[in-house]
Amino acid sequence: MRTPVTERYPLAFRLYPYVKSPDQTAVTPIRHKVVVAGGGPVGLATALDLGLRGVSVLVCDDQEGAGLGSRAICFAKRTLEICDRLGAGAAMLAKGVQWNVGKVFHDNRLLYEFNLLPENDHAFPAFVNLQQPLFEKFLHEAIVKAQSQGAPIEIRGGNRIDVVVRHEDHVTIDVMTPDGPYVLEADWLVACDGARSPIRSMLGLGFDGRVFEDNFLIADVKMKADFPTERWFWFEPHFKSGDSALLHKQPDDIWRIDFQLGWNIDRQKELQPENIRARVSAMLGPNVDYELDWCSIYKFQCRRMDKFRHGPVLFAGDSAHQVSPFGARGANSGVQDADNLGWKLALVVHGLAPDALLDTYDSERVYGADENIANSTRATDFITPKSAISKLFRDAVLQLAETVPFARTVVNSGRLSMPCTYDGSPLNGPDVASFPARTRPGSPCPDALIGADWLLHLLGGNFTLLAINADVPTTFSAYGIPLSVLSVSGRDNKALVERYLGHATRAVYLIRPDQHVAARFEHFNAKAVAAALGRALAKELVDA
Repeated sequence: MRTPVTERYPLAFRLYPYVKSPDQTAVTPIRHKVVVAGGGPVGLATALDLGLRGVSVLVCDDQEGAGLGSRAICFAKRTLEICDRLGAGAAMLAKGVQWNVGKVFHDNRLLYEFNLLPENDHAFPAFVNLQQPLFEKFLHEAIVKAQSQGAPIEIRGGNRIDVVVRHEDHVTIDVMTPDGPYVLEADWLVACDGARSPIRSMLGLGFDGRVFEDNFLIADVKMKADFPTERWFWFEPHFKSGDSALLHKQPDDIWRIDFQLGWNIDRQKELQPENIRARVSAMLGPNVDYELDWCSIYKFQCRRMDKFRHGPVLFAGDSAHQVSPFGARGANSGVQDADNLGWKLALVVHGLAPDALLDTYDSERVYGADENIANSTRATDFITPKSAISKLFRDAVLQLAETVPFARTVVNSGRLSMPCTYDGSPLNGPDVASFPARTRPGSPCPDALIGADWLLHLLGGNFTLLAINADVPTTFSAYGIPLSVLSVSGRDNKALVERYLGHATRAVYLIRPDQHVAARFEHFNAKAVAAALGRALAKELVDA
């Protein structure tokens, strides 16, 4: 029996209290253009992106806001850039703890440190640590602002989806509320309802992968401490609180500590406050004053659905794929799902792109999920070796890493989240081989300072022609889509030259609405650009 609506977990923020909707008393089910299931980071980002693109979207969440517990805390640069385009990035940056540097220890020895963003001219740091409830709160605030400006977004708290029936061109949805059930319909349903996705189960869809035999204790503690704002990871820590440990600073004097406990544990015993405090005190020392803020034990899996699109139902975030927490790839990859899906679904809804464009959401984000799962699995296997031979290998690498630089490339405490480059995507257009590899078609655009503004801010969220030292028309459109045109000079802009020109003197880039490169050219040619735009709209997939 499922938990009653609005009683699943305590709320950190009551963002969208239940209000009875006219749909609940309608004689026949009301048809909505898009329904998003779930009001977590991915659901809110998806709804916000669609609403800003003029798509009418309804969010149904069984709760009324963000739940207690920090859960995800590490939000990557690319996620912040996406949220900035959606109107929430500045608040996240202001509140979050910014960091670029990490350190890896073995016992009590520092093996090495790394800088995830050693180059200048980026608006955002490599990572911001921010509790998930705050992340959701800032997205919700951006939604409220967008609603005030006319964005057609509605959020219904206390609306739990109990039944989904998939039809060829729409879905029927049974919803439960504190006032009882009602039925609605949707042309499209985006399932952002978490790793245990009820919608995935309702449709009888699989979720295949690997379960890792280990348990980890999260202890969020409130304390004043002079640790630097860096990611610290210990293998076999000298304080003996677990087989590995991780320390991260969060806002408001909250620190996230993870302890690796092993497989065969007594969960109830480990969660007793006195046992948690014993581990934390051993790590921090006897004279550190702290309070336990939130604690939990988790084990994890790496798995995904076979496909993320099933007719009018699209899966995003943890409902589509799940990874271990090492590398901060969960919420970050989910927001990248939203970023990939939003513009594609909007163009299909507005009749500007064929249905086949949504198939590329599946192919590109499955590619991204496989990349994340591979990195996550390798990290987990290194951190939690499951055989004597693999542990012997791991320990030998750790011993070498202290003095031999090449061994540090093998040490894996979690390859941290990076945005996916969609190599081989059917949407990728022409390339110029002599241009920098980091901005090849399929790649996310790296930022650069352009005068007093940032490149990604200037690109916005539309198809854009980016001309660097090149002549382009002031207006251009094809397939009924007007392109934004951004002409910039590479003179005296080292970052722009290194990231987009290399040894070339000029370039023209076609940028997708999610700020990934669609194609690039040595000079502007209207026919070639129009053809690349058609390819990025999946027109070739229909004509093939």
